[in-house]
Amino acid sequence: MDLVDREGLAALTMRRLATDLGVEPMALYRYAASKQALLDGVIEMFFAEVNADLAAQTVAEHARPQAEAAVAWRQELQRIAHAYARVAQAHPSVFPLVATRPVTLPLARRPAPMLQLNEHVLALLARSGFDEHTRLRIYRALTAWVVGYLLVDKRQMIDNPEEPDPLLRLGLHRLPAAQYPHLRATAPLLADHDAERELASGLGILLDQAAEGPAGAARAAGRTP
Repeated sequence: MDLVDREGLAALTMRRLATDLGVEPMALYRYAASKQALLDGVIEMFFAEVNADLAAQTVAEHARPQAEAAVAWRQELQRIAHAYARVAQAHPSVFPLVATRPVTLPLARRPAPMLQLNEHVLALLARSGFDEHTRLRIYRALTAWVVGYLLVDKRQMIDNPEEPDPLLRLGLHRLPAAQYPHLRATAPLLADHDAERELASGLGILLDQAAEGPAGAARAAGRTP
């Protein structure tokens, strides 16, 4: 994880890792059968950090009055989303791997910390009284929004970090104004947006729709279901 944080995912090879650890490359194969196993280990560490972050600031939803149950599950899902985002922020070179590699693995073969986080979400929704179909819908909405949002938010945007003007800092001044007026106009927002607030706001909208099902989504869109 340290190697990827310092030099990017491309630097993670068996030979390079062995050099960093001061051992022969063949010694690593006692612990990881291949580079693919190393990648799975990096993902495992990522989700272990998310779980540790959550454990460090646990919300005791079991102690909440029953009347607050409708609020508690939303607060906990927001808390999970922000913990995930904090770890992604801490490991920006790792996050693209976390967002893409698990989809190539069967569910049961994914790292235990990832499965534990999934189980936590589904158990929370079960305790909150949602049926199985609604639990799955909310779980998918949570996953899709958080991962998708972070992939967009973590894209390389800054062209010149030392430049105070947003248009110049993002390099959008190089785009012809006649062809890209809207992209140029969004420069201040792209440069100075509140990522945490946007994450929470978008997730809140999705949770409203997912919890109510197709009827709720139609109402949000101004249609009659």
